[in-house]
Amino acid sequence: MRHVRADVRVTGKVQGVWFRQSTKNMAERYEITGWCRNNSDGTVTAVFEGEKPAVEAVIEWCKSGPELARVDDLEVQWREATGDFKQFFIR
Repeated sequence: MRHVRADVRVTGKVQGVWFRQSTKNMAERYEITGWCRNNSDGTVTAVFEGEKPAVEAVIEWCKSGPELARVDDLEVQWREATGDFKQFFIR
């Protein structure tokens, strides 16, 4: 199956609501590698690499996030997978 990379930026109430940890849990569930981090402007950035259907599933989850989150916007840039990551981690 084809591996892809997605660079994602999530806007809304996404900090202080367990968004990063929940994203990590979802990524591990779908065997996705990469990372996520909080940004100084209140957004969350994530990089996902894995099989395309799995990456799409995690992105779909990110559109609503964990229970306490409010996602206003989600931007995705698709790229070629690099294979740089061995696991998913929080930065």
